[in-house]
Amino acid sequence: MEIKKGRCLCSKVNYQISAEPVATRICWCRDCQYLAANGTVNIVVLSTELNIEGSLKMFAKTADSGNVIERRFCPDCGTQLFANSSARPQFTVVRVGTLENPSSVNPSAKIWASSAPAWACLDAEGEQRSQQPGTPQIQPKI
Repeated sequence: MEIKKGRCLCSKVNYQISAEPVATRICWCRDCQYLAANGTVNIVVLSTELNIEGSLKMFAKTADSGNVIERRFCPDCGTQLFANSSARPQFTVVRVGTLENPSSVNPSAKIWASSAPAWACLDAEGEQRSQQPGTPQIQPKI
């Protein structure tokens, strides 16, 4: 397992992930489109495997799924780094663009595809869900 590292734009928030992601997805929900002016590429990691250095601000909103999503971002540069859902507190969503090596992960699914604009490039390969998928399954450590 390669430790994944990332940071915000101004480098005042840094993080490390010490376990493989449990999911890698492109999200087309309307909230992600507002955040990124596009879909967002995210990895889902166990919250206990994420170590964060630096201060974060938080914004909470009820998503289309009905879950409360807490988005955390750098208070200085505004980079949106993490999100947590009230339905799955054991997981943290990490924005792939904030990784030192974003090419180290490959999205395997597109979610909330029904919300994608007509011009969105939805690759035919991989899983595609019209809305939110179920809870990711964790592989036991051997």
